[in-house]
Amino acid sequence: MAKSTMFLVGLVLLHYLVAMAEAKHLRYKDSKQPLNTRIKDLLDRMTLEEKIGQMVQIERNVASAEVMNNYFIGSVLSGGGSVPKPKATAKDWVDMINEFQKGALSTRLGIPMIYGIDAVHGNNNVYNATIFPHNVGLGATRDPQLVKKIGEATALESRATGIPYVFAPCIAVCRDPRWGRCYESYSEDHKVVQAMTEIIPGLQGDLPANWSNGVPYVAGNKKVAACAKHFVGDGGTTKGINEDNTVANRHELFSIHMPAYYNSIIKGVLTVMVSYSSWNGEKMHANRDLITGFLKNTLRFKGFVISDWEGIDRITSPPHANYTFSIEAGVNAGIDMIMIPHNYTEFIDGLTLLVKKNVIPMSRIDDAVKRILRVKFVMGLFENPLADYSLADQLGSQEHRELAREAVRKSLVLLKNGENVDKPILPLPKKASKILVAGSHADNLGYQCGGWTIQWQGQSGNNITTGTPILSAIKNAVDKETKVFYEENPSLDYVKSNDFSYAIVIVGETPYAETNGDSLNLTISGHGYETIDNVCSGVKCVVVLITGRPIVIQPYLEKIEGLVDDWLPGSEGSGVADVLFGDYGFTGKLPRTWFKTVDQLPMNVGDSHYDPLFPFGFGLTTEAHKATSEY
Repeated sequence: MAKSTMFLVGLVLLHYLVAMAEAKHLRYKDSKQPLNTRIKDLLDRMTLEEKIGQMVQIERNVASAEVMNNYFIGSVLSGGGSVPKPKATAKDWVDMINEFQKGALSTRLGIPMIYGIDAVHGNNNVYNATIFPHNVGLGATRDPQLVKKIGEATALESRATGIPYVFAPCIAVCRDPRWGRCYESYSEDHKVVQAMTEIIPGLQGDLPANWSNGVPYVAGNKKVAACAKHFVGDGGTTKGINEDNTVANRHELFSIHMPAYYNSIIKGVLTVMVSYSSWNGEKMHANRDLITGFLKNTLRFKGFVISDWEGIDRITSPPHANYTFSIEAGVNAGIDMIMIPHNYTEFIDGLTLLVKKNVIPMSRIDDAVKRILRVKFVMGLFENPLADYSLADQLGSQEHRELAREAVRKSLVLLKNGENVDKPILPLPKKASKILVAGSHADNLGYQCGGWTIQWQGQSGNNITTGTPILSAIKNAVDKETKVFYEENPSLDYVKSNDFSYAIVIVGETPYAETNGDSLNLTISGHGYETIDNVCSGVKCVVVLITGRPIVIQPYLEKIEGLVDDWLPGSEGSGVADVLFGDYGFTGKLPRTWFKTVDQLPMNVGDSHYDPLFPFGFGLTTEAHKATSEY
C-alpha cells in the first residue's frame, strides 16, 4: 500500500514538474523558436472557440476589454470617422487601443489582437495627422521613391497612435472615372500602379536578403502591416459603378487588374483585402478559385486574406439575407479574417455551427488561424503587444508635412499654359498690384483633402484638422506689396471693375467616398463653372482643379489661360503655391486619360476609340524661378 501511495505521489509530482516546465517554456511565446514551430505550438493548444475568435474583426465602438476576453477577438478596427473622441490625441488613441489589447492578453493563451485603420493618404482618421495627396495625385508624380517615403511617414504616424495595421495601399486599376473610388487608384495603367507598390516596403520595411517569396514581413515596431486591396478587378466595373460587376475574360483580368498583386506579394505584403465587386457575375467574396486557388496556391501568398466591411453579408442580395450561407461561402472561399464589424456573436455562432456540422472543414479554420498567427508573430505583437507614447511627436511632424508639400508639388499637372508657347501665363508673378482668388475650393481645407479625411466622406471647412488652405498659401507666397482679394463666386461686373492683374480660380469636386462618389456626369460642384465663366471672361485667369478624377472642362477651355489639375492635394496647400509662382517647375504627368465628353467613357490609353482631350501621360513643364514679369 505504501509503495502504491509513493508511486501515485511521484506520478502527480512528475506531472506537476512537466506542467511547470511547459508553463515556463511555452514555445509559441519564445521568440527564438522558428516561426512555424511557434505557429504549430499555439494552434495545437487552441480550442475551436479560440480559433474562431481569431478570425473575427470588430469595430471599436462595440469593442471593450471584456468583449475581447470573452470572445477571444483577434482584431479591432476603426471605420471611417470612428475615433476615441473628437480631436483625439495620440495618447487618447494609444490608451484606447491598449485597453482592448489588455482584454485580449488576459485570455487563457494571451494572443494579442491587431488594430487596423484606413490610413489611405496618411493616418487620415486622426486629428493633426499629415494628410498626403490621394493616390491619383501620387500616380501623377511617377515617383515610386517619393511614395515609399510617404509609406514610411504613414507608418510612423500610425504607430504614433498605437496602430500597427493599415488598410492600404489600394492597388485598383481604375478604368472608368465615373467610379467613386477612382482617386484611390494610382492610374488607369497597371504599370504605374505596379511601380507605386513601392509604398509597401515604405509601410512595412525592406525585405531582408533571401527572404522567402510570399512570406509576410514587418521590420520592427516603427513599421506597420500593409493591406493590398481590393482583390481583384474593383476598378473595372461596368460604368464605374461601385461594388458592381467587372465584365472581363481571364486574360483581361490577369493582364490589367492582377499584376500589382504580384508586386505586392513579392514585397512581402502581410494582408490582402477582398473586393465587394463581382467578376462576370460571381462575387469576389465567394470566389474560391481566385482567393484560394490563385492567390494562396499559385502565388503562394502566406499572409492572411481579410474581407471588406460587411463584405460577406453582401454575397447575397439584399445583403445579410442568408447570413449562414454568406459565412459558408466567404470562409470556404478562403477569407481568413472577417470584418464583421458589429454583429460578431451572430457570426461566431454561425461559423461554430457550420464547423460542427462539417460544412466548413476544420482544415479551413486551421489555415485561416495559421495565417493570422503568422502575421502577428512576424509583426512582433507577442513580444511587444502594448503601444506606448514614444512616437507621439511623429504625428503631423514638420518633416512629414514637408514631404507632403513635396508630393503636392510633384502631383500638379499643367494642362494648358497660355494661348501659345510664346505667351505662357505660368508661372505667375509674385509681384502684382492686386490679384483675385476665387472659387469654392480656394479657402477650404476639407475640400482639398477630399474623402477619407477625419470622416469617411470627408468634410467641409478649415477647422477639420491642421493644414494650410490654398488661399493662405497664395497669400504667404506673393510679394508683401501684392494685394490678394478673395471672392468665392464673383460676378463678371466685379471682376471687370476691379482692374485685377490676374486671377486664380480654384474649383472642383466636393468630398466623397465610395458609392457616394459614383457619378455619370463628372461635373464640377456648386457654382464652379459659373465662377470660371465670370472670372475668365473678365481677366487673365489660371484655373486650378481640385478633383479625384478628370471632369468635364472642354466647353470652358477656350476662356481659360492656364489650367492645372491638383487632384486632392491633402493638408499642405503650400505645395500648390510653390509651383504656381515658380519656386518649383511643373513636372506631373496625367495618370489618367482626360476625356472630351462623358459619352466617350470608358476610354483608356490603347483603346481603338481613343480620342482624348488630354492623353494619358500628358503634362506641360515649366522651369523653376522663371516667373513672367509683372502684369
